[in-house]
Formats: sequence, C-alpha cells, structure tokens
Amino acid sequence: MNKKIVIYLSLGSNIGNRRKNLELAVKELGKKNIKLIKLSSLYETEPIGPKQRKFYNVAGKFTTNFKSQELLEVIKNIEKNLGRKKTYHWGPRIIDIDILFYGTQIIKKENLTIPHKEIQNREFVLIPLKEISPKFIHPVYKKTITTLCNIIIS
Repeated sequence: MNKKIVIYLSLGSNIGNRRKNLELAVKELGKKNIKLIKLSSLYETEPIGPKQRKFYNVAGKFTTNFKSQELLEVIKNIEKNLGRKKTYHWGPRIIDIDILFYGTQIIKKENLTIPHKEIQNREFVLIPLKEISPKFIHPVYKKTITTLCNIIIS
C-alpha cells in the first residue's frame, strides 16, 4: 500500500444547487479514500470567461494513498458521476475538482501538471487556500500561500 500523502484540491460549481454539489463531491472523495482534513469556507466568485452564473468555490486539504495519476482518474470519475458534461473552455459546470498540490511534488505530464499552473493567478483558489493553509509553501514559487494571495490582491 502506498504511503498517505497530503493533497490540496479546489472545488467549484455554478450549475444547480451549487452548495449541495460541493457537499456531494467532498462526500464522494471520502468514499474513494480521499479523506478530508480541513475545508475552507464557501466563497461566491465571478466566473472566468463567458457570461454565466457565479461559482461557489472551496479549497480542501485531504490525505490519500493514490498516486497522482490515479488520483486524477478518481477525480474525473467523481465529476462524471455527479453529472459533469464536457462543454466549452471556461464553461459552466456542475462540479469542477482541481488538484492544486500533491504533497510538495512537482509533476509535469501530458495530462497532469502539479502544482496547478494557475494557482498564483486565481483569487478564487488562493483566498480559500489561505484560509486552510496560509503557511504552505508553493513548491515552484517558493512563497507561502499568504504571500501569493497578498501579491494577487494588491
């Protein structure tokens, strides 16, 4: 069995009952041995891209035994099972789950980049992340989440 690793995920929803969609996603993650340690408050944020309903976003700190590629597959299956459909780039979604960090590892594969390459540009990720893990150091930028958050907000 693989060793448990601490991971950070970002979850968002802007279709249907957004709060319930996020709650269901966290519940489904738990059923798949992706155990919640800490979840941020709920944040309502403006969407990126085309005009659409606002998102509800949260960030979560979890532990898992999954390797990074397995984790991605499990997450994609959860999204699909909760009703996510392929739309257009930055389109509305019932659920979106992104892997932000996988321990402090830096992973670059064709279908997976960790840390998520847009963390430092997205308030809707940084603000909830700062709430749950302000001192976590981004392994690429070598700055805390608080510092990255302060940079984007200033």
